[in-house]
Amino acid sequence: MGVGETILLLLGGLIPLGYAAYYLGRRKALVATAEGIRMHSRPQQYGWYSVVSMALPAMGVAIAASLLNLLGVVTPPREIVLLMALVTAAVGLAVGLRVIRPSLRARNILDNLIRWLLLGAALISIITTIAIVLSVIFEAMRFFREVSVWEFVTGTVWSPGDSFLEAAGRGDEVTEGSSSFGSVPLFAGTFMVTAIAMAVALPIGLLSAIFMSEYASPRIRGTAKPLLEILAGIPTVVYGFFAAITVTPVVVDIASFFGLDASYSNILSPGIVMGIMIIPFISSLSDDVINSIPQSLREGAYALGTTRSETIRQVVLPAALPGVISAFLLGVSRALGETMIVVMAAGVRPNLTWNPLEDMTTVTVNIVYSLTGDQAFDSPQTLSAFALGLVLFLVTLALNLVSTILVRRFKQRYD
Repeated sequence: MGVGETILLLLGGLIPLGYAAYYLGRRKALVATAEGIRMHSRPQQYGWYSVVSMALPAMGVAIAASLLNLLGVVTPPREIVLLMALVTAAVGLAVGLRVIRPSLRARNILDNLIRWLLLGAALISIITTIAIVLSVIFEAMRFFREVSVWEFVTGTVWSPGDSFLEAAGRGDEVTEGSSSFGSVPLFAGTFMVTAIAMAVALPIGLLSAIFMSEYASPRIRGTAKPLLEILAGIPTVVYGFFAAITVTPVVVDIASFFGLDASYSNILSPGIVMGIMIIPFISSLSDDVINSIPQSLREGAYALGTTRSETIRQVVLPAALPGVISAFLLGVSRALGETMIVVMAAGVRPNLTWNPLEDMTTVTVNIVYSLTGDQAFDSPQTLSAFALGLVLFLVTLALNLVSTILVRRFKQRYD
């Protein structure tokens, strides 16, 4: 019997038992109420109490068996586990029905159960985040035992070694000498493409949100907003093709027209396309924030003689500023983590430059190449991916802290 069949049989047995538990528990409460007995909770709550009394022990048996198997303590046969779970469910159902009485606080028990379930869901999210951070920190510490932190943070040359270069398709760049792990070129490319993307996305997204919330009719808004949000559902690989095949030649031609030399793997093209991809994030969030501003603020401004544009500029936007800042930083986080567009349109050359018409690369692209090369997992080339991920995490954390401070400051001012 396979795992899928066992799960299906377990659910197939628990679902009828659950229906029977709800029916019998509710019926017992209704009978007691009809006899003039005052029950603490409603009949349906006693029914759900019976379901919980039946399901929780059965799920506990199944989870315990899975943990024993996972830890290698014992591997019980699936048929035995299925039988024990169903027998436990039947016993739990009998016990749950037996304890139903007027003094049983079924409502309180169900409320506490839901509270613990929600707390468990929150703890799972927190524990998962902590586990991810700790795994990155431990591997990064192994990297920093071999490479100086100062060299990694301040170094301006990223040359991790021959095997890494050959795995990345850059064997012609192989030179003799020690490896260099200066991350400044990678973060320079990351910040460059993020700045270009936000320079495109923020004005377009914010202006489109203002138009849809303040100027567009309901019919135009109902058509324009879904069309704009379609951009968020396009796969990033499609954006990468668009950047490499369409936008890059246009950028090169425009640069040639002005007498500038532009590489066909420049960082400007993926930045522009990344900004187009981020537009719906900023536009949708800003639109929701602007619509949530009370109409009384606008009417008060109109009563003082301001025009619509003045009201938007001096009343609506300042009141919506915390939400706009949140949308902006969400877009920044999205741009910092983007990989596919950059690797398809800008390449993987770590180049430290201020010229967006030259080729550059980003941190996430090098993380991918560090983990997909042919080098050993404990080599500095591979472990450098965790160090890059740790620094990128710290940068993102700092941005989130700054955004929290700014949002709190402006909320105190305008709320």
